[in-house]
Amino acid sequence: MRIAVIEDNVALAQGIAHQLRDQGHAVNVLHDGDQALAFVQQDGADLLILDVNLPGLDGFSVVAALRKAGNAVPIILLTARGDLQDRLAGLDAGADDYLVKPFEMEELEARVRALLRRTPNADPASFAFGPLTFDRAGRRVMAHGADLSLPRRELAVFECLFDRAGQIVSKTHLADQLYGVGAAVEEKVVEVYISRLRKKLAGFGVTIKTARGLGYLMDLAD
Repeated sequence: MRIAVIEDNVALAQGIAHQLRDQGHAVNVLHDGDQALAFVQQDGADLLILDVNLPGLDGFSVVAALRKAGNAVPIILLTARGDLQDRLAGLDAGADDYLVKPFEMEELEARVRALLRRTPNADPASFAFGPLTFDRAGRRVMAHGADLSLPRRELAVFECLFDRAGQIVSKTHLADQLYGVGAAVEEKVVEVYISRLRKKLAGFGVTIKTARGLGYLMDLAD
């Protein structure tokens, strides 16, 4: 998943990003509301972790602008404000959840998992592909009930291809899923993870085909 962390406390933002990346997510970190709104409108994200007190647009305004534009991205608001009216204002603006600082990182991770479980997929059957099943919230890939124990980068590549099984996914899109939008990543890095993942899936009748010059496609073996 691509998660955008919008928090003007740089140390806290980097701490959240580190924790989420360790779970296999790609994370973009931003520090003001105007930048956040422009980023999400242009590049998109699968989930936002959004501070309320931001330079420029505050978190409530960012949420309201996204919802007004029809953007349904799941949003967790972070704030030092514990007042009931502030919590209600955030939820009324369109946020999905609300976490008051200071908080334990484990609680934030649990709320992220809960939101990802609630997020509808384009195709519910996409949870299974051939003999493979993907526990999105638990970050596990299983074949015939056995955990494949994929390292986090390979898991991120798998998730991207799995969600678009039968479709070509570009190297650029895969790099964005691995490291966040705009990261300076050579295409050879993506090729390395594709090669490793391809070998691990081959024994289960799942192939990753190369569409030369276009990207990769996950498919069932003939």
